[in-house]
Amino acid sequence: MFSAKNFFKITFILVFFAIFSIFILYLTLRDELPNINSLKDVQWQTPMQIYSNDGLLISQFGEKKRKPLNFDEIPQSLINALLATEDDRFYFHFGVDPIGLTRAVLGKLTGNDKGGASTITMQVARNFFLTREVTYTRKIREIFLSFHIESLLTKNEILTLYINKIPLGHRAFGFGAAAQVYYGKELNQLNLAQIAVLAGLPKAPSTYNPISRPDRAKIRRTTVLQRMLVSGYITDEEYQQAKNAPITGMPHGAEIALNAPYVAEMAHKEMIKRYGKEQAYTGGFKVYTTVTNKLQQAANSAVTSNLLRYDQRHGYRGAITSLRPNSKVSGKSRGSVNDNENLAEDTNLTLSQLSPPYG
Repeated sequence: MFSAKNFFKITFILVFFAIFSIFILYLTLRDELPNINSLKDVQWQTPMQIYSNDGLLISQFGEKKRKPLNFDEIPQSLINALLATEDDRFYFHFGVDPIGLTRAVLGKLTGNDKGGASTITMQVARNFFLTREVTYTRKIREIFLSFHIESLLTKNEILTLYINKIPLGHRAFGFGAAAQVYYGKELNQLNLAQIAVLAGLPKAPSTYNPISRPDRAKIRRTTVLQRMLVSGYITDEEYQQAKNAPITGMPHGAEIALNAPYVAEMAHKEMIKRYGKEQAYTGGFKVYTTVTNKLQQAANSAVTSNLLRYDQRHGYRGAITSLRPNSKVSGKSRGSVNDNENLAEDTNLTLSQLSPPYG
């Protein structure tokens, strides 16, 4: 007869063999695991920014949009949303969530796999050191790396790495950049509805972002808000208000404060010449030029005013060409000798004649 004593004995043997097998597997893969000490001093790939002498942004160059944040710069509402959605037991497990892992394994065996085994620590391991290929070997390496990361870093440091590294669509990496790309604001300026939209992006940035798929972004936002409500992070009133808010995301670029494209391009070429394209675009350089806001605005005004007044004095000089075949364009030809002479005379006007005095 099968007794409880025999049941516990068999269970103990199976657990022992499982732990022993995992240990042997770890010894086998240990030399192939990447060195995680680099996580202590991460060099973020931030774009190059060109500024005026008085600190106004002129232009930005780089393929990846990133704005690294310190832990104390991350709003609590975002932390709550990520914990509720991605890893509600983050502060209680050791890199791998036994409950979530067991649920995922049982789901796989029963044909009802809904995922959910990846913790935030495991996602950090994957984003920094591994690929997204779906294989058992990659998953095992991810688990072992998670143990190493948990032994090296604090929970807050791991969460900060996750928030700054995760790809969130439209070339935005990290939530600081995503807040700028989708809403044109700092992360701490977003409301709960907007935070919930961003917190839903890690699952599938291309599918749930508010620019490309606002309908799906709204559905995903509701899921995030429901989990926050169940976890006790928000009240029912906050849930209803955020749930009924409109999806407001739209494309935003860098906040250019001063229009000086030629100056920016000169600085851009010089930086590539000095450091190479890859280092210039990812090294986080902040380049300050000698141009000031006052002088650049005066130069811009002088050029536009001079061109406008020249055009007004000479009137309409006929069409350049016609898109219709076999048509003859009438009127005075453009760029005549007299016109060129007048332009030469016009360009001798002083700055004070062209625009109001500055200063």
